Amino acid sequence: MMDLEPQGSGYPVDTETLEAFIEEKVRAEGVPGLSVAVVKDDLIAWERGFGFADLAASTPATPTTSYLWFSMTKIVTATAIMRLAEDGNLDLNTPADEYFRGFKVVSQPVPVTVRHLLSHSSGLTNPLPIRWVRPASAPNFDQSAFVNRLLGKHRRLKFVPGERASYSNLGYLALGEVVSEVSGMGYEEYVREEILTPLGMDHTDFTYSLGDDPATGHQPLWKPLTPLLEAALPNDIVGSRQGRYVTFGPFYVNGPAYGGLVGGVAEAARFVLLHLNGGEVGGTRLLSPGSVAEMRRITPRGGKRDFGLGWFRSHEAREQRPAYVEHLGGGAGFWNVMRIYPEESLGVVMMGNTTGYDHESLLESIVRVPWE
Repeated sequence: MMDLEPQGSGYPVDTETLEAFIEEKVRAEGVPGLSVAVVKDDLIAWERGFGFADLAASTPATPTTSYLWFSMTKIVTATAIMRLAEDGNLDLNTPADEYFRGFKVVSQPVPVTVRHLLSHSSGLTNPLPIRWVRPASAPNFDQSAFVNRLLGKHRRLKFVPGERASYSNLGYLALGEVVSEVSGMGYEEYVREEILTPLGMDHTDFTYSLGDDPATGHQPLWKPLTPLLEAALPNDIVGSRQGRYVTFGPFYVNGPAYGGLVGGVAEAARFVLLHLNGGEVGGTRLLSPGSVAEMRRITPRGGKRDFGLGWFRSHEAREQRPAYVEHLGGGAGFWNVMRIYPEESLGVVMMGNTTGYDHESLLESIVRVPWE
């Protein structure tokens, strides 16, 4: 059980006071909109929206509001790899270039394995994802060409694989190619057919769907700097100003395997349930309990974060109780977190439509509520 604070500690003690607490935090920080879902045991225990999905239109944020997941997508990519491994289609300890031959362009003092890529211990660099976006109206994106081009530019590893860990978007882009090559279908198609659809995540995808309630991204920015942001991003992404914010038109992330999912917390909570309940949701099993446990088994290798296979936690959180693993995701106009507390059988997914906010205090308030 959680080590709950006494009622006078300032932490919420029930959902009513939790909602009031979050509403005040959202107002005080000027967060345009926020959506939150809490999972306890095998149920979605609570879900709410706060503020606005779009400030200009005063559209309320709800649990079904669609946000860009950005790097929170990586835990789905890791799940896809583990599913292929369980089906006997790949071995985590096999060199990645045996599945994705384009990876051979990387100079490897020792072979980079699939496990190295999953745990961010491959030695691959993490190039700044500047302009790794496109307007939603743009033509279809060629992920394979994008990944091959990046690998060609970043052939040299920063360290010997397995010796250290360092976060790399490029590593997860390579994993997306592994999924495609091993499964014989596109990465997006595999994720859709083998993970999203079985979990009933019908409105979570790599594009907005008809009938979606999309959140507008908001970036706090001093008005004179707006032209610089417009120059830094592709055309038709930076939108109008709304008070202290510059807004973004609908856009997608280039490289779906590292950050391309779009969807809301109501469905993302079903993915959290999968990882809290040994790989099964509502009678649908996608992973074994052993694979789920292996994914969240953290191996410290130095650096700011300690990584499992997809999941991670900050170095400072090693001794925090209740213990957790998580994945963050954010970029232009959005900030999200998916966190699970395995010992408490508790999970939280939170999505907001501004580039940053104090998610730690919000999570602290949520975890202190006695979710029984």
